[in-house]
Amino acid sequence: MKRIAIVTGTRAEYGLLKPLIFAVREDTDFDLKLLVTGMHLMPEFGNTYKEIEGDGLRIDAMIDDGLDGDSAKAITTSMGRALMGFAEVLAEQKPDLLIVLGDRTEILTAVTAAMVASIPIAHIHGGETTEGAYDEFIRHAITKMSHYHFASTACYRDRIIQMGEDPTRAFNVGAIGIDSIKSLKLLSKSEFEESIGIKLDKKSALITFHPVTLERATGGSQFGEILKALDETQDTTLIFTKSNSDKEGRVINEMIDEYVSKNKDRAVAFTSLGQLRYLSALKHVDFVVGNSSSGILEAPYFKTPTINIGDRQKGRLMSESVISCAPVYKEISEAIVKAVDSVFLSKIQRQENIYGDGDATRRIMSELKKIDFSKVKKSFYDIKNIHH
Repeated sequence: MKRIAIVTGTRAEYGLLKPLIFAVREDTDFDLKLLVTGMHLMPEFGNTYKEIEGDGLRIDAMIDDGLDGDSAKAITTSMGRALMGFAEVLAEQKPDLLIVLGDRTEILTAVTAAMVASIPIAHIHGGETTEGAYDEFIRHAITKMSHYHFASTACYRDRIIQMGEDPTRAFNVGAIGIDSIKSLKLLSKSEFEESIGIKLDKKSALITFHPVTLERATGGSQFGEILKALDETQDTTLIFTKSNSDKEGRVINEMIDEYVSKNKDRAVAFTSLGQLRYLSALKHVDFVVGNSSSGILEAPYFKTPTINIGDRQKGRLMSESVISCAPVYKEISEAIVKAVDSVFLSKIQRQENIYGDGDATRRIMSELKKIDFSKVKKSFYDIKNIHH
């Protein structure tokens, strides 16, 4: 049996990885080692490692990065702690392959430790661009340290190859988040309302806004513009999910708490909705607001409009249902009007699913079966005939 370690550091990424984690666990060729780190271990973000245990999974190691703030210094210090933690855990667990998803700081530390330990790395969701966040640099760095690549579109696969990666090790499998949408029995509207403790009004919105980490201290002011626009909405229930542990995340979360306390009749907030409630929310709300990747990857599958604010997701391929606007009150207000417009809504019902058909897990498993785990050396793949 080949020992496969999968790393998860946030509630969102765990939700995406869940079908793959279970597929690896059930497969007789593989021995799953689940490594949990980052926000999962932090009380202020809901100690979401308990959700993982609640799903009946065994956590093989917890790597606590000791993050105690959202400043650049606090995050960099936590990366140092995580790097030491992963060095120890990988030496103990001795996996034959490490699987990671995305572009967060804790994932970079896991990959760095694996690279030095000569453990092959498989990376999901490489080749994408998000110009507003330092995730952009981290994602491409992880690509260069990885041996196998599972991209969400053909365009992103091409970009991975453009970075010198072997085309025979880069696969277009689609966005793995759609797998869960297709396999989970989502909550009905009444079940969803009961689960969040509020009835949905004539309209409803799901709001998730994270700091734009390549901008200096803009999170609070940008989120203030969003709240100003939401204030003007009539007969609209507002469901907030809180920001992550990036720089300035706490500022946004305090603003959410204050806003909800003043608008208890129509607003609720959650540190984590969990996967079932979150995907059910995407299905039942009238529109999504913010700058989460789920508004780009998963919401379009439900034909739910997304108001994508600012630069955090700039550069990603976007469906017709995504309305991008600047983080200013006037543009956000105009985008909200467009998102509930009947002509716009009827047009997006016909949009194609650019991020695949919900079959990513099967495709990834199929490729994992073919891997020669002894090959940790890589050649730089040169694209021929580039015209200078």
